[in-house]
Amino acid sequence: MKHNFKKLTIWQEGIELVIETYKITKTFTSEEKFGLSSQLNRCSVSIPSNIAEGTSKSSDKHFKNYLETALGSSFEWETQIIIAFKIGYISQDKFKQLENKINKIQNMIYSFMQKLSN
Repeated sequence: MKHNFKKLTIWQEGIELVIETYKITKTFTSEEKFGLSSQLNRCSVSIPSNIAEGTSKSSDKHFKNYLETALGSSFEWETQIIIAFKIGYISQDKFKQLENKINKIQNMIYSFMQKLSN
């Protein structure tokens, strides 16, 4: 195993995002339990999960595929948080904070992918 995923900052940041996402979706209406809440929770979990799974792969090329999936999940999550904001489930301050957090994670994943390509 090349990388200990628990030591990777991008994985740690991903875990923080999961915790924050679950806290936020708890405040959504009960009708959203199987809709936006579920979607947000699932794609937040997908980010660090794919990073962790990627570390088990035998080559950087394979690891990069998992990072691409994590990156895709981060953009999906960002889209869903925009929707949550636009329909009034989260405040503008919270939205800005979350947007900054996901953009930081996206940049970290992208940089890591670039590093693996070199």
